[in-house]
Amino acid sequence: MRFVSFRHAGSPKFGAAVDGGIVDLSERTGARWRSLRAAIAAKGLDELAAAAKDAKADLPFDEVELLPVIPDPDKIFCIGLNYASHVGEVGRQVPTQPSVFSRLHNTLVAHGGDIVRPRASIDFDFEGELAIVIGERCRHVSRASALSVIAGYTCFLDGSVRDFQKHSVTAGKNFPATGPLGPWMVTTDVITDPQRLELTTRLNDTVVQHDTTDHMIFDVATIIEYLSTVTWLEPGDIIATGTPDGVGTGRKPPLWMKPGDKVDVEISGIGTLSVNVVDE
Repeated sequence: MRFVSFRHAGSPKFGAAVDGGIVDLSERTGARWRSLRAAIAAKGLDELAAAAKDAKADLPFDEVELLPVIPDPDKIFCIGLNYASHVGEVGRQVPTQPSVFSRLHNTLVAHGGDIVRPRASIDFDFEGELAIVIGERCRHVSRASALSVIAGYTCFLDGSVRDFQKHSVTAGKNFPATGPLGPWMVTTDVITDPQRLELTTRLNDTVVQHDTTDHMIFDVATIIEYLSTVTWLEPGDIIATGTPDGVGTGRKPPLWMKPGDKVDVEISGIGTLSVNVVDE
């Protein structure tokens, strides 16, 4: 099932993406949950899937404004340097533990929205990534059971301001509207193995990144084990799992995103996240 968050007639809602549009699950479940995150926390995904089964779209896509698939996560974690090919292109050492940084909520951008190149820099880079949506409150999760705490998977674009990142990863990763997330969350009954996915990033329809998730240094289960050792993971938390090689800073000359560009992150089994680049 593909679950989506959106705004219609001024109200934030959630639903299921189907052929022809969206099944409005906010309405069909009697507004019991105010958001997809709340439904995940209440272990309501099976009920939502049952409500959407064989249903026809209530709303066409062109009548809604998509939101980041989880508009209000408690936490957004990102894993850096998680593909050996990317470690090599940026001249770093292969990490022995996951390299973690956090993003703020105001960095999130919806599918079809605008990713904003900040006024302070033109060194604006692309990083296509697989993202995890956590499905339950958990701590000290073993690697063997880690996949069981996942609600689903989505696409992420880690827009990185590279000159700021040189002196502060937190700064370089947290300019507003630099983290597109979506277009929807695909549940774990559809994607049973997150290490068997193909990831492609396109800049203006030209492939700039292409790899498979089996090349991660730390796989999804290891990432969850590590992060859940550090802190509680909450329903709806987002974990971006790192990017492969091909990023702009690794090229000669560097290839930066600029206003007017279109960026797509496509992951097999999920779909394509597409955004436009604008100036602040």
